[in-house]
This record gives sequence, structure tokens and C-alpha cells, in this order.
Amino acid sequence: MRETDRLRVAVAAPLSEENCALIRELEPRIDLVVDPSLLPPMRWPADFAGDPAWRRTPRQRSAYEAALDSADALYGIPDVDPSALARTVRANGRLRWVHTMAAGGGSQVKAAGLGPEELDRVAFTTSAGVHGQPLAEFAVFGVLAGAKDLPRLGRQQRAHEWSGRWTMRQVSEQTVLVLGLGGIGRVVAAKLWALGARVIGTSRKDVSLPGVAEVVRPDRLAEVAPTVDAVVNTLPGTAATEHLLDKRFFDALRPGATLVNVGRGNVVDETALLDALDSGRVGFAALDVFETEPLPAHSPLWDHDHVLISPHTAALNTAEDRLIAELFAANATRLLDGRALLNRVDTVEFY
Repeated sequence: MRETDRLRVAVAAPLSEENCALIRELEPRIDLVVDPSLLPPMRWPADFAGDPAWRRTPRQRSAYEAALDSADALYGIPDVDPSALARTVRANGRLRWVHTMAAGGGSQVKAAGLGPEELDRVAFTTSAGVHGQPLAEFAVFGVLAGAKDLPRLGRQQRAHEWSGRWTMRQVSEQTVLVLGLGGIGRVVAAKLWALGARVIGTSRKDVSLPGVAEVVRPDRLAEVAPTVDAVVNTLPGTAATEHLLDKRFFDALRPGATLVNVGRGNVVDETALLDALDSGRVGFAALDVFETEPLPAHSPLWDHDHVLISPHTAALNTAEDRLIAELFAANATRLLDGRALLNRVDTVEFY
């Protein structure tokens, strides 16, 4: 990226006054263009889409787009809408950088349908890493819930049934497969290793990480599946990862294995997963993401006794807005100093 003296940033997503001040403090060379009246009110922390009932007036729409079209960089994808992103890129020839609020913002960039020249002109970055700790905690929760047979405990409690005792599984005696060793996967692996689990990770690169006993390439998943007690997906949704966990993989799993998904929903073939749940090949699934969101009311996953559904909320915590603001400021410094950006989107595979 080229070195510049100042960076004009249009705030395209809700941003509190406190975090505006934080960004300016961390990188004084930023000129923030922000008008809270042009942005939807948040319903909860990190609600960057805002209240869906809120609408701009025509005058507000013109003012919002004028601000976007005057900037060198955008804080957020406008209205979390790929078509609005495409409009802005094409209307604003000076735009050089867009930061997405999501860890998986590459999918939003892909959906904008930008051409090669546009993708070359504008750098896109994501908020990957910001969500690592809360997602890792949910992953550990899911692995523990599977080991301790949460579905059976729930059924028996609802029935007021005091059964005979049974032996629960110990995470410290389990092998857990962590799909993806990026910002989220590394934290998941570290927490599971701290509990005594043997961790196998997947990566397309040759990596060595503390707490990860073995690293395998994705094409070896079916080979290692019979050796694992639990699987945690942290992978983004790309053409290469779509339905990576398919019938072949589930058929190879050790019976009763736990599945946790905190990556993207389309990594899991949900039809194959349901078959695996019905057959007992998967004993428990803790799912925060799904192929279609919101999860359709008719999905059999809602009523399956061995499934725990979280409405894509496992990543959310009260610190998220501040952490994204800090990450943005750090990347702005890199941009202004002519250094490589963190979390830059690969515009071939869009992750």
C-alpha cells in the first residue's frame, strides 16, 4: 500500500463516540467522516447491520453516499450489503481500503461481484482474530457437553428420572480434530490442549504449533476421522471448504463423536450430518452456524435430541466493538506507513 500523510475514513457502520475517540487517539492521522444520524441504531453490541426497521430519508441517503464517495477508506461495508459495497467502489475512484466487521468478511466481498481491476485497486481486510476467545469458549463448551452427554442429562431431568449411574467421557482422554489453525483455531487448540486433550489440526501449510500433536492436510480428513472423539470446525466458507464435512467424512467418524461448528455453516453438509446423528455416528452436535441463516423453521435440526442450536451468537461479547476499532486503527497505521495490512482478504478464494 502507498504511504500517505492523512487517511479520510468514512464510517459506514455504527460506531460509538467512545470508539471514534479511541480510533483518533490510536492513529491521529485519521480524519473520520461520521454522522450517527445516518447510521442505524444498534440493538446489541456489534450489531453492525442495526435495526432492520430503520430507514434513511432520501436526504439522509444522499448524505450517506456522499460521505462514502469522498473517502480513502471505509469502516465497515455499507449497510452490510454487498450491492452497496459494489456501488461505492465504482462511484469512488479514490477508495483504497475497506475494513469488514466480520471475521469472514471475504464472503461479503465476493458477493459484491467486483471486477479484477476493482479488487486490485481496493484492499479488503476482516476482523479475524477479534472473535477468537468467545468462539473458542463455545467450542470447548460443545466438546465438554458431548463428553458429558448433555442431551441425556437434559432428557432425564425433564422426565424427573434418576437413572442408574454411567461412566462419562473425559476430554483429557479424547482426541479432538480442529479444522483450521487460523486465529480462531489456534485459540481452540490451546484451550483443548490445556484440558489435556490430544489435538489434531488441519492446514494446507506446513505449520507447527504448541499444543497441536499433529497437523494434517484437508484431503486426509477421512483418514484421521476414525481416530477422533470430537471435531471442531473453525474454517471460513469458501469454494474449497464447502461441504468439506460430507457423508464420506461422517461415515468414517468414530461412533458417538461430537461435532462443534463455529466456522461457517456451509462447511458441513447438513443432510449428511442429520444422517450421522440419526445413525449415532455423531452423538452430539453444538452448532452456532448453519448453511441457511436464520435456520429455517422446518429444519429437522431444531427438534433433534442430539443437537444444540445457537443462533450465530457465540462470537458476541461486549468488547467486540472496541477490539474491532483497535484492529482498524492498527491497520490504518500500517496503511499510512506503507506496510502490509493485517487480515487482508485473499481475492481469489475470498477468505
